[in-house]
Amino acid sequence: MLPAVADKCDSRPSRASVLGLHPYSLQPRATIYARPGLPARQHEHCNLEEMESAKCVSWEDVKVFNDAVHGAMPIPSLCVSVIDTPQFQRLRFLKQLGSTYFVYPSAAHNRFEHCLGVCYLAGQMVSALQKRQPELNIDDKDVLCVMLAGLCHDLGHGPYSHMWEIFVNKANNSTSWKHEEASSKMFDHLMKENPHLEEEFKKNDLHEVDRIFIKELICGSEEDGGTWPYRGRPQNKAFLYEVVANKKTGVDVDKWDYILRDGHSLGIKVTFDYHRIVQFSRVIPGEGENASPQICVRDKECNNLYDMFHARRLLHRYAYQHRVVQTIDAMLIDAFLCADKYILYPGSNGEKLHLSRVHEDMAAYTHLTDEVTQRILLAEGNDPQLIKAQRILTNIQTRKLYLYVGCTHHEVDTLDAEKLMMAMVENIPQDSQLTQENLSIKTVKVSYGMGNKNPMENVRFYSKKMPNQQKVIRKDEVSAMLPQSFQESFCRVLYKNTSEKDLVDSKDKKDLLDAKEERDVKDAKEALIAACEELHCRPPMVDSWPSVLTPVTPDTKMKSDVPTHSTAAKHITFANPPV
Repeated sequence: MLPAVADKCDSRPSRASVLGLHPYSLQPRATIYARPGLPARQHEHCNLEEMESAKCVSWEDVKVFNDAVHGAMPIPSLCVSVIDTPQFQRLRFLKQLGSTYFVYPSAAHNRFEHCLGVCYLAGQMVSALQKRQPELNIDDKDVLCVMLAGLCHDLGHGPYSHMWEIFVNKANNSTSWKHEEASSKMFDHLMKENPHLEEEFKKNDLHEVDRIFIKELICGSEEDGGTWPYRGRPQNKAFLYEVVANKKTGVDVDKWDYILRDGHSLGIKVTFDYHRIVQFSRVIPGEGENASPQICVRDKECNNLYDMFHARRLLHRYAYQHRVVQTIDAMLIDAFLCADKYILYPGSNGEKLHLSRVHEDMAAYTHLTDEVTQRILLAEGNDPQLIKAQRILTNIQTRKLYLYVGCTHHEVDTLDAEKLMMAMVENIPQDSQLTQENLSIKTVKVSYGMGNKNPMENVRFYSKKMPNQQKVIRKDEVSAMLPQSFQESFCRVLYKNTSEKDLVDSKDKKDLLDAKEERDVKDAKEALIAACEELHCRPPMVDSWPSVLTPVTPDTKMKSDVPTHSTAAKHITFANPPV
């Protein structure tokens, strides 16, 4: 269901009540917020001081969006004007979790409501700092710009979430294109195509430097400790660049919203509480000559932040990188590669762009949504590549997915998918009809957001007794039960069952194709076992995730007695995956 939108606020008590304001003074009053991770009927009271810190730029001129996660969200009128454009409305037709919807039926929410939530949380965070620390000189323009950046940070996403980036880079033999780049271009295109926004920006005293600031917040670049890299705001306001997309610590409002929103839709419980992070955040000057001021969190919220990163890991493990989700992503990428030259979108100069080039022209990109799969299915033509793309998409709909061969990982280093593929191809039995084109290897990396590093090492804290001094909290000072490693990585091997047995009428021919498929999968498993032994990897398993348990057999040994690459790999038999 689309978020309900209330009318503009006026002096009537009913409208003021929705905002949590006193009906006459338009000052915040105490209200109740649903606490994340708890059932809907359990609530927590926010105190009056923190409600006052949540004041937006102009409380007299806002609209209220009713949201399933955050409740009533007041959004400034300038942000509403941006929302009411075709370029932003496009986000209604992009699933937030892409192909995860094929696995979790309730994961039907879109980029649209996520962007509204990030806009709201950005306003909450910056307004809290503005109220708590007047010496920071945060003005209303800063608050509005950060909210606009939160609103527009995902404008450049393509169909089916991050999978589209993989497709574009694979089709163009590149690794450089990211959706943030398209978000910045789409923001410029949005401003150009909606001239009335120019006047509204000027009415709110926002000029070219502020638009540069908004795009810097969306894209950003990590500080290197040298020259200040930004033009939108000076270095004494460096902390503003940490609110929407925090490349330094990973603690930002974008992450808060997608963890809570995705967990809510997926039915996966998350327990961190962002209200407390907002309440106990302070900006403290950095140490050193060129150090920037940084948002720091009260030391007692350390476990709350670990809970946030752990929640991110859980969502990646059980949803974003679910085995079937990755399988469908692989099929979608193959379908888009096959249909690339046959599905065209008109650009601004009349040129028609292929799928892999639509991101180059924002006029064409405005019309690119999840319905691209329907355009492929309905496309007319007899080209074998187009027909192949249509067959792959039909197989997704009828649940005839690529077959799962197994997964493996290296004991010490990260396993390279290309090396594994080469080793498997070399170990395919000589009399086999299996080829490299029938195999696909997907690398799975689940972490706290910064590879094998602990992101908490970059977070700075303060104590009650020393609120203006940054400090680091080491992992061993928190708990002995925290993870020793912050990233798990392994490779999944898929078999592409691309036979046309559905088009065959004869039962005998179908049986022959089924038998070939069965032989190919068996050969793929044998090749994977041999490749694992050759590369000194763990013996392959067919569980969705590598088990940390040792299977019990008559000659089971303790883990310390098992060599890093088992010579018994040849004798491994593949069990059926769990139902």
